[in-house]
Amino acid sequence: MTHAFYVYASYSFAALVTIAVTAWTWADGRARRRELAALEAAGIRRRSARPKDSVGDGE
Repeated sequence: MTHAFYVYASYSFAALVTIAVTAWTWADGRARRRELAALEAAGIRRRSARPKDSVGDGE
């Protein structure tokens, strides 16, 4: 096993892991946005969201 083989293998593995984590994060974000849209369509709102008929700062 040469030094170059070790370096190329290490960088390849790191790149593969980085791509996999990025793809997983992207896919999970899309899934969470779909779930949130489905919940909002069903009338379930986030606690931090203001009611639709709310105007101003809650007065």
